[in-house]
This record gives sequence, C-alpha cells and structure tokens, in this order.
Amino acid sequence: MSAVLPGSTSGTAAADAASGRRVHLIAFAVMALVLLAAPLVVYPVFMMKLMCFALFACAFNLLIGFGGLLSFGHAMFLGSAGYISAHAAKVWGLTPELAILCGTGTAVLLGFGAGLLAIRRQGIYFAMITLALAQMVFFFCLQAKFTGGEDGIQAVPRGHLFGFIDLKNVWAMYGLVYVIFLAGFGLIWRTVHSPFGQVLKAIRENEQRALSLGYDTDRYKLIAFVLSAGLAGLAGATKSLVFQLASLTDVHWSMSGEVVLMTLVGGMGTLFGPVVGAAVIITMQNYLAQLGAWVTVVQGVIFVICVLAFRRGIIGELGHWLKKPL
Repeated sequence: MSAVLPGSTSGTAAADAASGRRVHLIAFAVMALVLLAAPLVVYPVFMMKLMCFALFACAFNLLIGFGGLLSFGHAMFLGSAGYISAHAAKVWGLTPELAILCGTGTAVLLGFGAGLLAIRRQGIYFAMITLALAQMVFFFCLQAKFTGGEDGIQAVPRGHLFGFIDLKNVWAMYGLVYVIFLAGFGLIWRTVHSPFGQVLKAIRENEQRALSLGYDTDRYKLIAFVLSAGLAGLAGATKSLVFQLASLTDVHWSMSGEVVLMTLVGGMGTLFGPVVGAAVIITMQNYLAQLGAWVTVVQGVIFVICVLAFRRGIIGELGHWLKKPL
C-alpha cells in the first residue's frame, strides 16, 4: 500500500496555485509588451480606444464573471464619467489627471447609489433594475444642458498632465492610457486573488452557503459593484480625453450590450478574456465600418459561432486546453 503523506493535498494545491500565478505573470508580461509595441505598427488612437474598452470589459467581468451579477446598465458608468471628465476639462479648466479623477469619482458615487438599489435583488430582477437606472441616466444626459444633448461635449482639451506633459502629443497620451489600463488590470488581478475575491467567488457559486458561513453577502456584492463601476468610469473618463469628445453613444443601452458581447467572446470569468474580447469586437468595428449597419449583423453571426464553438470564450477554451486558468 502506498502511504499518503500528511499535507500532500495542500501541497499539490499550493503547487497548482504557484503554477497558475506564473502563467498569469507570463501572460501579463506578454500583454504589456504587445500593447507597448503595438502603436509602432497600428494607429495609436485605435490602440488607445482598444485599451479603454478592454478596461471597461474587465470591470464588467469582475462583476459578472467573479461575482455572478449580470448588469445590463454598465454603460451609465462609462458614459457619465466621460461627460463629467470632459466637462471638468473644458469648462472647469481642470488638469487631465483631476478631470479623470472627477469622472471616476462620479462613477463610484453613481455605482454606490445604483448598487444599494440593485443588489437587494437577484438574477433577472437585478439585471432589469440596472437597465432601468441606466435608461434614467441616458435621458438625463439627453436633456441636461451641460452635456450638449445630441451634440455631446466636443473639442475637449487634453491639457498638460501634472502641468508639464503635453497630452496633445499622441505618444504622451498613449503612455497615459497604457499606464491607466495596466493599473486598472492590476487592481482587478489583485482583487480576484485576494480573500475578498475568494468570498466573491463563493457567493457566485452558492450565496446561501456563504450566508450560512457568516459572510454579509450584500456588503461584498455592493463593494464589487462599486469597484466595477469605478473602473468602468475610469475607462470612460480616459476615453473622453482620448477622443476629446463625450457623447450619448457611451451612455446608450447598446453600449451595455457591447460589453456583454466582449466578455462572452473573450471568456467570462477569466482575467484576460475581456481584453481579447474587446480586441476582437473593436477590430471588427474598425475594419468592417464600411459595411454600415451590417456590422451588427456580422457581430451577431460571430457571437453565435463563438457561443456554439467556444462556450467558454476564446481565452476560456485556451485555458481549458492548457489546463491552466487564464
């Protein structure tokens, strides 16, 4: 008979965890290097747009992939932060970093208020509450004077970062977006692998059991909701400076649908899936723009193919094939 050494199971688990961390670090390094070198061969503004939407998708994935909460209203955080950031930069004359902080702070406050109302419900009721709140924000942005209505806020000045880095220079702007994306992604990585993230996963798998173990599940879900809203707002505030524009497009309900599509195509519940999903969707929109309204049809076809052929998403299937969570 073979002897089973005490602690061998925990040792195996620790080895698997260490192996998973190594895979994540390698994948993160590859992603960082690709994004750093990409503007040398790809239009920098396109890459900045991709990183903004990748951060938006990662923020959404934190909520649905690791918390099990499906929000149909995440566009309200992206769009509202964009409006406040643009207004702060153009009308209040704030520096870029302060304008981005104002937009992100607005998204955090909005997320806290929306979260207090929404997390008391589950499933489709939670999703419908977030959608209803997002529609309220959309009509507010449509009617409010400072948003410019259907014209939006145009000619937003990028300004000087910290008072001396001129963001009119595309490389300086790219560097700012690059740092913001990596910082946001790093925060999500740390959150997922923290004790908080483990509790969040437990709530996703079985909320009643988490309650029986003494965890205040509503508090954990609210924190996750606010964090997700803040990161989505950070993406929206940055995007408004990149394009020097804040418009109704980012707060429209269709934007909430797009982020769901990005997450599912890339791989829900994976760290790198939303980044890949955002890259796929944004690339399609950019290079298939000449098709006009048919772009949405093509997106729908690709989505159906991905759901049928890659049920775990692109990165989810890759991780399953490698036997390593990505």
